[in-house]
Amino acid sequence: MNARLLACYVGLLLAAIAAFVFVSELGNLVVAPAPEPGAPTFGGAAGEAADKPLPHVLLALVVVILAARATGALFRLFGQPPVIGEMLAGILLGPSAFGLLAPAASAFLFPASISPMLNIIAQVGVVLFLFLVGLELDTAVLKKRTQASVAVSHASIVVPFVLGGALALLLYPRLSSNDVPFLAFALFVGVSMSVTAFPVLARILTDTGLMKSPLGIVALACAAVDDVTAWCLLALVVGIAKANTDTAIVTMALAVVFTAAMLLLVRPRLARWARGFATDQSVTAGAIAFVFVGLLLSALATESIGIHALFGSFLFGALIPHDSPLARVVVGKLTDVVVVLFLPLFFAFTGLRTQVGLVSGFENWLLCALVIAVAIAGKFGGSYAAARFTGLPVRESLALGALMNTRGLMELVVLNIGLDLKIISPTLFAMMVLMALVTTTLTTPLLYVLGLASWRSAPKAEPAQ
Repeated sequence: MNARLLACYVGLLLAAIAAFVFVSELGNLVVAPAPEPGAPTFGGAAGEAADKPLPHVLLALVVVILAARATGALFRLFGQPPVIGEMLAGILLGPSAFGLLAPAASAFLFPASISPMLNIIAQVGVVLFLFLVGLELDTAVLKKRTQASVAVSHASIVVPFVLGGALALLLYPRLSSNDVPFLAFALFVGVSMSVTAFPVLARILTDTGLMKSPLGIVALACAAVDDVTAWCLLALVVGIAKANTDTAIVTMALAVVFTAAMLLLVRPRLARWARGFATDQSVTAGAIAFVFVGLLLSALATESIGIHALFGSFLFGALIPHDSPLARVVVGKLTDVVVVLFLPLFFAFTGLRTQVGLVSGFENWLLCALVIAVAIAGKFGGSYAAARFTGLPVRESLALGALMNTRGLMELVVLNIGLDLKIISPTLFAMMVLMALVTTTLTTPLLYVLGLASWRSAPKAEPAQ
């Protein structure tokens, strides 16, 4: 890294810290209203369990899988990643569409009594998915980063994070309440603007033939760094939101100790053991059971610490060499179940909690458009500017900005965490879900327009998420 790039990088970080501190101070002057009695919540009321909930759960799973496959196939025909169609299917099954057009049928298929069960199944599915994301993460890519990937990866985190924090000044008094600390709200909005969907991006690169190109390598490295950084920032937000400042410091300290122990003590032994299998056929059922026990214990540890189970499952997956026989076997056995069953259910559960109808009136739709614009300006604009600064041509810089603007499933995971912690309101949640759909949908068409992908590059095989 040359002196000019290093100086700009340090200056960018210092400027970002100063900007967010300034935003935080301004936030002390912003007052949000008190929570309104009977304020809308996501999904239906919890309710009591039905006498026979299993038939309802099984029927709901059938409907969710069929809807997800149908919309995913439709989007694939138009050269889009099927995951976008599956995300849309989840929203269509919720109160924003199906519940509005056929409320009786919606109440029969998704009664409030099965909501807790669907939630647990969906959460387990996301834990498994984040484990797969970590398992398929090629850490060698991070070691081969060029100067462009260093600059772009940090710019695509810092710029949208700061812009999101600034946007929080406008959103907080309108879409939040005074029982949510401004700092936690601003940090969360910043993180939600900074996410890049690494798995969806990898699939887009594969489908467009860009995976092995210099642009693809840079984009993949940037997205990997983005995901890791975003999870760290989200862990900080969770720690602040769940506790007071002193407890949050303890939570973060325990998280650092746990991560260091996993990297320094567990990783070398786990890597040696994973590479000890000579072939895929030598991986036993006992070995796979050991992997599941390990990921569940890691998820349990981070949940107990207070930074969410998802971090533990992702970290444990990242510790296993992605090219080892063990990793290949686990990915082969687990991917279809997660992609076909668990993720569509997570999308549906998210859809049941998304009430697009709450985004009503000119002011709310204007705020929604502003959220989308800031998200695109931060990710696309920040990545483009950094790429041009490092000497990439205009077309490649535009393409890199479009790729980094892909949010997809990872954004929904982050938003659901914010919802569960009651950091964001139902209205803001709906806006953010729409933002995730718009920014992800834009990626492939922009690559077509830039001449870096062709219609023939549309997905032919079953895609990963």
